[in-house]
Amino acid sequence: MTEHAQERRKQRVQETSAGGFVLSSDGKSTVAIIGRETRSRRIEWCVPKGHPEGNETLEQAAVREVFEETGIECQVVTPLGNINYTFSAGNKVIDKTVHHFLLQQIGGDLNVENDPNHEAVTAKWVAVDDLSGILTHENERRMGRAVVEWLEHNK
Repeated sequence: MTEHAQERRKQRVQETSAGGFVLSSDGKSTVAIIGRETRSRRIEWCVPKGHPEGNETLEQAAVREVFEETGIECQVVTPLGNINYTFSAGNKVIDKTVHHFLLQQIGGDLNVENDPNHEAVTAKWVAVDDLSGILTHENERRMGRAVVEWLEHNK
């Protein structure tokens, strides 16, 4: 069976996540990012994000996910944009949309201790100008550039 035929037999599902870049409350241009361990035990640096629960709005999901994965309490400043991609997992083809927001820290301390799914193994503050060299995935590096642009226009 060809790879294309196998792909047709897989169930196609839609998934939505929300999260984003949370600016530190200290006035520095730094954002919190998390490290997730891959199957090969490599750390992938990314922004906190996850699926909306119940009747949550995308904004509410982003705020909750940031808190769960980083310990940071925050509020939404502005939407940054969406990332769309497709991947296979088991017998499914997943079409995923991730909604990214710029958020502002209003409390909490950076830690991964309360991540309910233990996806984040570490977290750190990173200067927004350094995001392109640290974030693992190009689509998130693109969103990081949107943060830099927003800060340049809104300072």
